[in-house]
Amino acid sequence: MALGGCAVRTDLARYVLVWQGMNPEQEKRDRDIILDSITEGVFTVDRDWRITSFNRAAERITGTARQQALGQLCKEILRANICEGDCALSRTMETGTPIVNQPVLILDANGRQKPISITTAILEDGDGRVVGGVETFRDLTRIEQLRRQIRKDYCYEDIVSRSHRMQRLFEMLPEIAASTCTVLIEGESGTGKELFARAIHNLSPRRRKPFVAVNCGALPDTLLESELFGYAAGAFTDARKDKPGRFAVAEGGTLLLDEIGDVSPAMQVRLLRFLQERVYEPLGSVTPVKADVRIVAATNRDLAQLMRAKRFREDLFYRLNIVRLEIPPLRDRMEDVPLLVERFVDRLNGIQGKGITGMTDDALTALMSYEYPGNVRELENFIERAFVLCRSPQIERRHLPEPLCLASTGADEAGHMSSFKRVEATFLMNALRQNDWNRAQTARKLGIHKTTLFRKIKALGLRMPPRVNR
Repeated sequence: MALGGCAVRTDLARYVLVWQGMNPEQEKRDRDIILDSITEGVFTVDRDWRITSFNRAAERITGTARQQALGQLCKEILRANICEGDCALSRTMETGTPIVNQPVLILDANGRQKPISITTAILEDGDGRVVGGVETFRDLTRIEQLRRQIRKDYCYEDIVSRSHRMQRLFEMLPEIAASTCTVLIEGESGTGKELFARAIHNLSPRRRKPFVAVNCGALPDTLLESELFGYAAGAFTDARKDKPGRFAVAEGGTLLLDEIGDVSPAMQVRLLRFLQERVYEPLGSVTPVKADVRIVAATNRDLAQLMRAKRFREDLFYRLNIVRLEIPPLRDRMEDVPLLVERFVDRLNGIQGKGITGMTDDALTALMSYEYPGNVRELENFIERAFVLCRSPQIERRHLPEPLCLASTGADEAGHMSSFKRVEATFLMNALRQNDWNRAQTARKLGIHKTTLFRKIKALGLRMPPRVNR
């Protein structure tokens, strides 16, 4: 399309202006008319990175007037998180390869951070010589707001999940928190048991009082006893004055006894007495102290099995097991991985002052193909490691640990797919594998009709091992 001596060509890969050497003033007027008719922000630069055109949408998105932007270095106007280290427009002008829809963060004229996606291309004259570059960008603020709303819908206190099993736990928490009963939280290490304990405290009438957590498995009996119950002056050589224990510190609030399954039989007896009578005796004292403390116990072990093996007191088990919450491991709720990744990226951006916008589809596919023996904590470590290595706007597969970089996924076996379909295929393959390839059981676990699952398996071309009954 040629308008006023300025030919404009656009496609998914680039936006190129070819100068045809007409009257400069007429050329500028026609060019501005064309650019102002575009809803995306557009600006062009010369070989010295000075802005030569700046359309109306660019004014609106950046908050900078056209006359103010013209002649300025583009990095001084956009102030994007990639301007200094990995400028997309610079890469395009060096290689001639367009950048398409790369997410970045900019600072507008008011200093507010804005998410945008940029597309770059070179700017050539009539003889094909590179005379500058052009960048188009879309404001993703509304999209980001919608994404945050979706995340909020799946967030409860500091816990995020779209898993139907976790959602059922979320529904129970207000009623549990309103009561005064003891709660037992079971789940593998790294599943977020302490987050649930804090949520119970924060939703309860005790929320204005202390929440205190003690790792019972990290201390030997003698230290754990003084840590929990405190001691009186003279109880042992260096006990020169009374020291309150965690029960006293948590008065009126909630005490989390983490890793309760690792407590010795002798300590179990002392804890049982408190749960029965709500009193305890500091070390070296014979005076009982009454305490108003709610107990939440957590463990990564099966207390019922320990009880049957005579390694955990039956009476203590039943005192603790009034309300029991079982936190599913991450491998049983892989649909939470993208949500958790977003949460960790947001948090680490704030801590490290970076502007990483997320993760590439290929990297996310790699994360979706992993079993996570360390659960959410392990996923968080992966993202934290990637932040150290990442110098690009998005975390890529190469920034992940070696097993994830090299692993092939079920989606790869399903042939060439779109990025979204690769993630979907990986998720379904994981769900099927966890349910021993039983499709009906998998559908029930996912909360979908089995015919929907069958249709997805067929559409994605997933291959499963042959079985008699599936």
